[in-house]
Amino acid sequence: MEPPRHYAAMKSRPRGHRAFPGTSGPFGRAHLGTRQPSCEDARVTAPPSDRRSHLPHATLRESESVSFLELFFDLVLVLALTQATAIMAADPTWSGLARGALVLGVMWWAWVGYAWLTSVIDPEDTHNRLMIGAALTALLIAAIALPEAFDENAHLFAGAYAIVRYLQIGLFAIAAREEGMEGLARSVSGLAVSTTIGVGLITVASFADGTTQGLLWLVAIALDMAGPYVFGSEGWRVAPKHFAERHALIIIIALGESIVAIGVGAEGIEGALTTEETLAAVFGATLAFAMWWMYFDVVEKVAARRLQNAAPGKEQNEIARDSFSYLHFPMVAGIVFVALGLKKTIGHVEDHLYPEVATAMFGGMAAYLIAHVAFRWRNVKRFSSHRLIAAILCVACIPLATEISALQSLLLLNAIAVLLIAYETIRFRGRRAELLARLAAHEH
Repeated sequence: MEPPRHYAAMKSRPRGHRAFPGTSGPFGRAHLGTRQPSCEDARVTAPPSDRRSHLPHATLRESESVSFLELFFDLVLVLALTQATAIMAADPTWSGLARGALVLGVMWWAWVGYAWLTSVIDPEDTHNRLMIGAALTALLIAAIALPEAFDENAHLFAGAYAIVRYLQIGLFAIAAREEGMEGLARSVSGLAVSTTIGVGLITVASFADGTTQGLLWLVAIALDMAGPYVFGSEGWRVAPKHFAERHALIIIIALGESIVAIGVGAEGIEGALTTEETLAAVFGATLAFAMWWMYFDVVEKVAARRLQNAAPGKEQNEIARDSFSYLHFPMVAGIVFVALGLKKTIGHVEDHLYPEVATAMFGGMAAYLIAHVAFRWRNVKRFSSHRLIAAILCVACIPLATEISALQSLLLLNAIAVLLIAYETIRFRGRRAELLARLAAHEH
């Protein structure tokens, strides 16, 4: 007699085969000595990729264009620059200028960190966007607290600043877990050390006052900025076109602050503007335009191309660090100090400038020009002697600026800037045209 079909099928199944869900063996019983896998086994033996799948992931950047969120973030720096100018304008003394410079240094380095961060991660990713939004809010609180950052708002500023810096570290750490980002992980570890030192000293300074507080701020900035040199540059990643454009936009923002300073200075004028006050506004706008020309005519284009042509890795990262993160700071600070001079001039055109304000305005232009000299040398190893001479002239004119009227001082500074541009345009006309044509052809 032929056995039933289901019995034959059962005999053909391999030993240990599950006949029914949740059973083992042909009759639903586990074989003796056979250990069945459990949920615990699945957790223990899961590959690392499965275990990491539950952790937050960062979407890395692919586009080279500056996003709208980054522009929005940069607007908070506008407030910081305005606050720095206001701090110095309210207290135009040497200590007031020192506090303004310290504030600029701290806020600049906080912004620089996010310029590097958004060269790695995609700011349009939802998770990244929310984190950057939180950092933007904390940076706004820090900027609002700036006028009293050395007094009543010292603790508030230190707390908000810490949040800004550690959110950056957190996003970097998440990005460093992605495949192929091992070098970034090592660099982020070094950055976390220098950031902790800087934030820690700013926090300690919030409990101090006077000279001790100022020195703590200075040491915090110096040690924080030294971090990229101490911990190396190999592991970072830069989107070169994006990085150069981001810094160029900050120069525009700083120049915009100088225009705002003219308007704020004019608010204190009662009645109709006089001819002298109108001329002061014209000269102020001309000076801002001249500073724009010095950077955007050729310098910005050459620097951006140099960064893009550099070999990715150590070479490109060090150019980004030196030419942009470091040397753009004296450019921006110089513009802000010039803006202070413009603000004080338009409301007091017939008075002479105080030594502190004269030093800020002419010294600010000198710092801007010297930064350009160093910028050009770092990028193309060429020395701009004419810009160095113009910077020396600015410093030499400081004593004279304290003796003549503020309007005459502004006219004198305009003369130096305009003559420099005229000389460069005429002296290097052929080379400039050839260079611009080559850069334009490369873009197409």
